[in-house]
Amino acid sequence: MCGGVGSGGDEKGPVGVGLIGFGTVGRGVVRILTEKGDLLRERLGAGLKLVKIADVDLERDRGIRVDPSLLTRDAREVIHDPRVDIVIELVGGIEPARSFILEALQVGKPVVTANKALLAEAGEEILNALEDTGQDLGFEASVGGGIPILKALREGLVANAVHGIYGIINGTANYVLTMMEKEGISFQEALSLAQAKGYAEADPTLDISGMDAAHKAAILATMAFGRYFKARDVYVEGIDRVDSKDILYAREFGYRVKLLAIIKGGSQVEIRVHPTMIPTDHSLAKVEGVYNAVYIEGDGVGSTMFYGRGAGEMPTASAVVADVVDIARDLLKGVSRRVPPFSYERLDRAVEVKPMEEVVTRYYMRFTAQDRPGVLSKISGILASRKISIESVIQKGRREEGTVPVVMMTHEARERDVRAALEEIDRLDVIGKKTVLIRVEDGRDW
Repeated sequence: MCGGVGSGGDEKGPVGVGLIGFGTVGRGVVRILTEKGDLLRERLGAGLKLVKIADVDLERDRGIRVDPSLLTRDAREVIHDPRVDIVIELVGGIEPARSFILEALQVGKPVVTANKALLAEAGEEILNALEDTGQDLGFEASVGGGIPILKALREGLVANAVHGIYGIINGTANYVLTMMEKEGISFQEALSLAQAKGYAEADPTLDISGMDAAHKAAILATMAFGRYFKARDVYVEGIDRVDSKDILYAREFGYRVKLLAIIKGGSQVEIRVHPTMIPTDHSLAKVEGVYNAVYIEGDGVGSTMFYGRGAGEMPTASAVVADVVDIARDLLKGVSRRVPPFSYERLDRAVEVKPMEEVVTRYYMRFTAQDRPGVLSKISGILASRKISIESVIQKGRREEGTVPVVMMTHEARERDVRAALEEIDRLDVIGKKTVLIRVEDGRDW
């Protein structure tokens, strides 16, 4: 280790940092380490020294001056440099990021990453490597950007049994839904606007499909309930089928539509991501644009909410550097994994995932029905046969090719029964299009 790290003496030398991935977030990390070195030294009690940076593209101007001698195209130079005490992986994706992290752990170096996809889809090997090597892993930046939500679960809320987590954890999707509501524009128009402003990628599939939020939901569930959950454990629906009409009807019922990650504890754990109607007076409903928020219900603390920028160069880099400082503090004290990375000492709790078919919630339904007598009674009769009770109905007189929208809000019902009822209803000759379904969380159990 560099110059006295972990020596216990009064004079503690700098902690060496190696960076793999000099993209947007990597640039932010370099900027913080360069521009805030004095502040970090005061808080840490030692300096953080950037000693090596690896990236495949060393020619692009990143708008920040870096000593050329620090740069390399070979990530293994970073991993094996004896001056590097902590490795930061910001490559993203599964490979080669997985191999870089495993190699760093195996040579005895802790790692900081922002790689949510890797942790949620292929994290078993990394978990095993952490156990085998005793090294540490920081991944605060993988969920919520600059919001310290994982640290809150790991440390601040350690005395709480978590009852539920409700999160707006994808800024692109939240921006699109916000613009659809505020500007009255279509999904495609709102997405194009997000891309023009740089809030959405050229290929926004991960964001609008809900998979980005699903990766984050799996990590949050793992932290909250002490079992490793993968992205495939998360039920996922995206926002691409949300229509501006449904956003308007939601307002009439007193709700707003958000892409919500929902994690509920109990005898089984619910983990789902989908468009959700939430009451307009709830704090989460007020989260607009690219902002993120995570609402946690604990048995001791009650309700807490964490709000801020969920992505972007500096918020994400802030979380990365915070992890570096946490690990550096342990290195300087000569300890490792003082706090378990995933909150639990071992991720071996016998917790099952509740099948989506067994989830009980409320539902919004929009039927496209022919404008003739008896249609409403047919629909309500099928719902009643599945023990689905109607709370309220809006029937609009706007004709669309001989049909009118019939909008309903139900009381609580079981997902399996709702799906069966809609399959039967959509086969009726008086129904013109596939019924639109959006789940509702009214906050009663929050």
